[in-house]
Amino acid sequence: MPLTVDLTEKVVVVTGAGKGIGAAVTRELLDAGARVVAGSRSASIDLAGLASDKVLATVDVDLSTAEGPGRLVATAVERFGGLDVLVNNMGGLTNGGPWFGGFLSVSDDDWLRSVELNLLSAVRATRAAVPAILGRGGGAIVNVGSVNASLPDPSVLDYSATKAALTNLSKSLSAEFAPQGIRVNTVSPGPVETPLWTAPGGLGEQLSTAMGTDMQGAMQAMADGLGGIKLGRFGTAEEVARLVVFLASPAASYITGSDIVIDGGLIKTL
Repeated sequence: MPLTVDLTEKVVVVTGAGKGIGAAVTRELLDAGARVVAGSRSASIDLAGLASDKVLATVDVDLSTAEGPGRLVATAVERFGGLDVLVNNMGGLTNGGPWFGGFLSVSDDDWLRSVELNLLSAVRATRAAVPAILGRGGGAIVNVGSVNASLPDPSVLDYSATKAALTNLSKSLSAEFAPQGIRVNTVSPGPVETPLWTAPGGLGEQLSTAMGTDMQGAMQAMADGLGGIKLGRFGTAEEVARLVVFLASPAASYITGSDIVIDGGLIKTL
């Protein structure tokens, strides 16, 4: 039988949906027939053209707060009658870029902020979502992690540590909820050409300044110099999104407890 990624009439919550991978995931979900509640800190230009009361609800919410994730789940239940899938995409660097001063430059507040962004946001969203997903007879949770979970980097050590914790959390959740029909998996992207890299003041601009070249040249040098991304380029948000949507769909019905790396061949060992 041909592979079919069909999420018709399924209700999905996406955290961190305003741009980059989260916005791409939202678009791919809509293309697969899902109804989506997309949460981000502020109104998303990337999602503005997709707005539709019938299939998409956008919610401006601070997902690093204790009550934020619950608002998204409540919106899904109120607007679309339930919840089938949660995509925990919320996360990022706490200071807008690498810690060039290393470990000793990271304060307790910085660590706590990273835990809020990259771990507790997923914990809280999952806690709110699981009863609703169970109420529909099961479904899926996809957590967006990072290759830095297994490729620690001193310049993003808090990010690396919290993404490793997210991967571990996913394994535990998959073991607990598999008997109740909820699959839980992690997608771990390598470098992806998103606003984190391409926006003014982002990682690409910082790197190009340090290297004395333009942004594309700096990003290509990074792709070549990280031990070699075998495909020779950064990934795209759409490439990651397609994997997320596959794992969210019944097409991945026998996959749970997995951490699937999508990095162009960056990591060379298991």
